[in-house]
Amino acid sequence: MKIKIIGAGLAGCEAAWQIAKKGIEVELWEMKPKKFSPAHKSENFAELVCSNSLRADGIFNAVGLLKEEMRKIGSLIMECADATKVPAGGALAVDRDGFSAMVTEKIKNHPLITVKHGEVSEINEDEYTIIAAGPLVSDALTTEIKRLTGSEYLHFFDAAAPIVTYESIDMTKAFRAARYGKGGDDYINCPMDKEQYLNFYRELASAEVAQLHEGIDNPNVFEGCMPIEVMAKRGEDTMRFGPLKPVGLTNPHDNSRPYAVVQLRQDNSDGTLYNIVGFQTHLKFGEQKRVFSMIGGLENAEFVRYGVMHRNTYINSPTLLDNTYAMKRFPKIFFAGQITGVEGYIESAASGMIAGINAAKKVLAEDSLVLSNKTALGALSNYISNPSITDFQPMNVNFGIFEDLGMKIKDKKEKGAKYAERSFAELEKADI
Repeated sequence: MKIKIIGAGLAGCEAAWQIAKKGIEVELWEMKPKKFSPAHKSENFAELVCSNSLRADGIFNAVGLLKEEMRKIGSLIMECADATKVPAGGALAVDRDGFSAMVTEKIKNHPLITVKHGEVSEINEDEYTIIAAGPLVSDALTTEIKRLTGSEYLHFFDAAAPIVTYESIDMTKAFRAARYGKGGDDYINCPMDKEQYLNFYRELASAEVAQLHEGIDNPNVFEGCMPIEVMAKRGEDTMRFGPLKPVGLTNPHDNSRPYAVVQLRQDNSDGTLYNIVGFQTHLKFGEQKRVFSMIGGLENAEFVRYGVMHRNTYINSPTLLDNTYAMKRFPKIFFAGQITGVEGYIESAASGMIAGINAAKKVLAEDSLVLSNKTALGALSNYISNPSITDFQPMNVNFGIFEDLGMKIKDKKEKGAKYAERSFAELEKADI
């Protein structure tokens, strides 16, 4: 008996790893390099299309707790992320090429995993299959999934931030620091005074955006990945309360408190590339160069990648899936990754972990792994399968979807520690 997985992204690779750990053969299908989606460039698996950050890494917040739960279960994605991390303050960021290369090497060298290259256009409801094709599903597979689900897709638009070379950043204007000293000098900061910020804001808000391939003028943008130009149009100070917030930073060049700060985060292990934090964008490339060069320290920046925007597609999971990520109508068919409505790299990998474990358990005639909302893994799987949700939207993991602690705790660290303590106790009891 073998299990077929469609897609070698973070979710598909994690699912394949979990299944192989249980001694079951995996047939992993990936259409690259024969065919690429509009956002993918590398032939490697688990390609990080947008940011290289996997977000906060402490157990005191929901995404950090999710990472630790995955580590405890034996996650391939977390093993590779920890091995390829780059400085990012309190966040876990990775060398994106090194990370993908390591995942690819481990998958290709596992004796129970067979990689097949090509586009899948047909799904057999009687074969154990995990659809982890990602949010940029090919047209042929889209048609087949529509047949399986019997429903139309929901969709939103996602955006990626530009990357510049380190040597092109003017460090006589920029400076190294992390907010409140967390992480030392992990970020490069480009400070702005009020006049500089207002000029930048006006130019950004009026800059010309690229036409969407889908021909939609007013896309539904996911709030967690909002293009910087969309944020600017929401008000003069919106960016200063978001990615350009100046709090916790002092400009060492003149000991001043900046009016706004643009941060850059290391994007590769050599420290030669930096991405502009929070600057997901769909401006025309020429406009990106013109407007972003107004940022102090980036006047002569060399852009090795401009920001891009693409459509992310997801299914109406609460009507289609149970909390093991299996289809209610076709129990041998599982979904995993962003196509289920989980949002974020780690959340995608987490869904692949649970889908993979449960597909394997089903093949082995074992009881399914169903975790409660006392864990981050369980909170996510229960969110995407909650039939009471009528307006389903993509969701990052957060404590709001956990079971309440049943006590009032004001201190965030103490509250996070309580969530973690309860979660780890739940995992100890689970038959994984």
